[in-house]
Amino acid sequence: MLASISAKAQQENTPKTAPKVGLVLSGGGAKGLAHIGVLKVIDSLGVKVDYVAGTSMGAIIGSLYAAGYTGKQLDSVFHEVDFDNILNDNLPRNVKSFHERENAERYAVKLPFNKFKIKLPSALSRGHNTYNLLSKLMLPLCETEDFSKLPIPFFCVATNVETGAPVFLEKGNLPLAVLASAALPSVFKPVFINDEMLIDGGVVNNYPIDELRAKGMDVIIGVDVQDGLMDRKELTSGLDVLLQINNFRTINDMKSKVGKTDVYIKPNIKNYTVVSFSEGNSIINAGNEAALQQLEALKDLPKKPQAITPKPLKCIDSLVINNIKIEGLTNYTRSYVTGKLKLKSKEKISYNQFENGLNNLEATNNFDGFEYHLKKSEDQKGYNFTTKLKESQVNTFLKLGVHFDDLYKSAALINLTKKRVLFNNDVVSFDFIVGDNVRYNFDYLIDKGFYWSIGLKSRYNQFNKGVSAKLLLDDGEISSTGLNKINVKLKDFTNQFYVQTLLYRDFAFGMGAEHKRLEISSETIADETSEDDFYLENSNYFSVFGNLKFDSYDNKYFPKRGAYFNGDLHVYLFGSSFIQEFENFSIAKADMGYAFSASKHVAFNIQAQGGFKIGDNGIKTLDFALGGYGNNLINNFTPFLGYDFISLTGNSFVKSTFTADFEVFKKHHLTLEGNWANIEDNIFETGEWFTAPDYSGYAIGYAIDSFLGPLQVKYSYTPELGEGIWNFSIGFWF
Repeated sequence: MLASISAKAQQENTPKTAPKVGLVLSGGGAKGLAHIGVLKVIDSLGVKVDYVAGTSMGAIIGSLYAAGYTGKQLDSVFHEVDFDNILNDNLPRNVKSFHERENAERYAVKLPFNKFKIKLPSALSRGHNTYNLLSKLMLPLCETEDFSKLPIPFFCVATNVETGAPVFLEKGNLPLAVLASAALPSVFKPVFINDEMLIDGGVVNNYPIDELRAKGMDVIIGVDVQDGLMDRKELTSGLDVLLQINNFRTINDMKSKVGKTDVYIKPNIKNYTVVSFSEGNSIINAGNEAALQQLEALKDLPKKPQAITPKPLKCIDSLVINNIKIEGLTNYTRSYVTGKLKLKSKEKISYNQFENGLNNLEATNNFDGFEYHLKKSEDQKGYNFTTKLKESQVNTFLKLGVHFDDLYKSAALINLTKKRVLFNNDVVSFDFIVGDNVRYNFDYLIDKGFYWSIGLKSRYNQFNKGVSAKLLLDDGEISSTGLNKINVKLKDFTNQFYVQTLLYRDFAFGMGAEHKRLEISSETIADETSEDDFYLENSNYFSVFGNLKFDSYDNKYFPKRGAYFNGDLHVYLFGSSFIQEFENFSIAKADMGYAFSASKHVAFNIQAQGGFKIGDNGIKTLDFALGGYGNNLINNFTPFLGYDFISLTGNSFVKSTFTADFEVFKKHHLTLEGNWANIEDNIFETGEWFTAPDYSGYAIGYAIDSFLGPLQVKYSYTPELGEGIWNFSIGFWF
């Protein structure tokens, strides 16, 4: 009896152990943003969560919460994320090399093409942008490879796509594990971890409550954002039926799992889909409202001790890379990879610069797998960078495009691109353009990153157009013929050999040699007795050149931010055939611009251009010519709104342009533009370049930024002529 009394007294004096609280977050795509609203309520009540488990979007948000981010911080993070870029793996334009950028902005369709078979991509996205985002957010915990050692212990679920078995990820590279758990089939490519091919964990276990309970959790808070079954009125497409079939198992599983959940939270998000990221605010609010309905149950749960409340996690803004380790290279060199990454040992860089280098390597499309991680150096003053690359076995691509404009008329583009032709780092690209004016472009580049790259270019271009007589005739010939405009057929055949390197990470400096054959013929002034066209130009020119480029525009056609510079100098050394007495001359020109945004939907672009000729002025066909609208015009032809193509000519010019761009709807742009210029012979000697502009033009336009490229219509007007011109263009310019 004494022993019994003693044991009872001892039990009463022992403090009760607080129940352990587990949090399980289901997958659901964009619907998973509701988890953030729930976490904000949990944080506001000070509930102590002891373990987090998640699948798919639940793994993404759950891992960040376990890493130390608060619900409010996650709300801010996901408001800044561009989910279109995440889902499509769009890379910022300015991170691509100039060669890759030019190629990316020509083609509407790009398909892998090996052994004369077109291979469709395995998924919409390779998950690179998602992986980058997670790696950045989790960098402060990059040393933690055991997920149970995170501020809140965590695990997530993926699916082995070869066996159909669930895989519980509790150790290793945390961003990679989370990416595997969220690799929704057909949207993201499978992820390889420990030689297992993994996809979205929701396929086999979208609500891992049993596994979380096995971790010793006494109370489970569960947030369920899964789809419910649709009725016949909602099953309106084949995709709806496939989603319904996929949901049968997970919905049936939930029937038993709901009963195992102590605090069950089911946000009202039936009207949203797995890709409703644009409605993120409403989805987060729905999660908040659902959590408040369980307010009393949440209030009864154990609270965090105030004394040990951790500080919210913060991103790292800059870093020093001490060592660089690259694994998996067979066809590509270390210098090529480091050149694309733009990394140098012991150099302090901003995290944005580091991320730009990652994107630059990804933009090459030379690697199917790109896993990387950072670890603190032994001295704790920097990071060691390790990457595991999986080289792509596909090295041939078929690319297609269409275009229409007022100069070249209709055109269809077929491109064949092949990598690793003669050397590991090379790429060859051939454009064949059919339509009203047959053309071609050929590019060959041995890309060596930071080192000197070597390239060859060849281009054939032609069009028929009425042009200013001043481009072809001298004043005496114009007076004698009375011609102000001549209808001509222009053919340009240009070949270049060049070398190019990067300066200060972002400037491309190149120099080389060029051969140009230029033919210009006309029926307008042909001899009536002859059936042949009259040639106004039929010559070969040989020159050397140098150029310097910088381009940080975020969009070539509708920039909202960034700067642009392109300076070029050509020194013409020889001429033959049509030119009887050739004297050396040089042409220098520069083009610069600056774009900035006044708001999310309003942007402005200010541009300035100029050029001049030095030396012999007898050859006019390479002079500057203003007029028309467009991009990628050849030689020294420059767009100028209000005038037709090649209407204003001279051996020197200055031009300024101001554009206001209003994005009235997503990818729908209303533009207001003005341009002003002086163009004449020797305006920099006479001082005419600094006087009031002699020529001006104003335009209003509407454009749709489509997958084919811009679909644009513009009406321009010039007060000098009192005339208006309509301009139309469809697709990327090439």
